[in-house]
Amino acid sequence: MTGERVERRLAAVLAADVAGYSRLMGIDEEGTLARLKAVRKAIVDPTIAAHRGRIVKTTGDGMLVEFASAVDAARSAVEVQHGMARQNDGVPQEMRIEFRIFQAQAASVGGLFHREY
Repeated sequence: MTGERVERRLAAVLAADVAGYSRLMGIDEEGTLARLKAVRKAIVDPTIAAHRGRIVKTTGDGMLVEFASAVDAARSAVEVQHGMARQNDGVPQEMRIEFRIFQAQAASVGGLFHREY
């Protein structure tokens, strides 16, 4: 060891993606992208910020979010799901944007996530 001190901290990590994203894109690519962008702007991103979350990485239909507290992560996830339920009210089932959300406790070591078991 070089004697360097490595920063290690616990974090709650939330991973989310859109269920059936490929199918939605196949039906209506432009519409799906526009709706997903609108949902992120109106519901997802403000909710994450309100619960002190930090988006670490995004993909086409998903994201990895870090929270200092598992409670904040859980509250954020529940609030997003409730917001999406309201958003999807009246939308045909096959056109709904629905998020799958997973949460894990992790250690962040030097900016990298390591899952705690």
